[in-house]
Amino acid sequence: MAPGRGTGSRAVIRLHRNDLPDGLAFGPMVAIDTETMGLNPHRDRLCLVQLSAGDGDAHLVQILPESLGGRGADCPNLKRLLEDPAVTKLFHFARFDCAALQRHLGVTVAPVICTKVASKLVRTFTDRHGLKDLCKELLGVEVSKQQQSSDWGAPDLTPEQLAYAASDVLHLHALWSRLEGLLRREGRLALAEACFRFLPARGELDLLGYEDPDILAH
Repeated sequence: MAPGRGTGSRAVIRLHRNDLPDGLAFGPMVAIDTETMGLNPHRDRLCLVQLSAGDGDAHLVQILPESLGGRGADCPNLKRLLEDPAVTKLFHFARFDCAALQRHLGVTVAPVICTKVASKLVRTFTDRHGLKDLCKELLGVEVSKQQQSSDWGAPDLTPEQLAYAASDVLHLHALWSRLEGLLRREGRLALAEACFRFLPARGELDLLGYEDPDILAH
């Protein structure tokens, strides 16, 4: 485990190899993101899983290639958390992350919340629903995307990569708090919750090749 300074003055980033340590708990809701070698889950391997309990710190699980087999990486603690029905998994663009985690770890992630879906449901006055845009507009936080296209498969990740990866989960709890309030105000929370329940299946449909054309299209 390699601790380092995070994106804020008090944030701490802890890097783990291939699994979370025993006994680590994240509470009833954990923010999660993934970094992969590309955007095709069948071709591009899973490299990193980022997690935060919303306490300003981040845990990063680096999935090394030698740990990947035909049935996914052997990371029982991480898998147990992802499938725990008592822990809500909070994502931004959960559709991709659910598909990637199912493909490479062999787990169905549930229950989930997606801040991107929530934003699209309630912020219909804009088409800017990226994480960087939401952090700036709803939280007044500037998030750098400079490392987004870097080599996440490198055996030794740079401090800049670790800080970028952590930033993708450090603000999700605060974002969800703001978006949940907007959904309640506009009477769309129940609709959002129905969408969230469908997201693990949406990811599975993508893995089966129903991404384009979308199975729900005409």
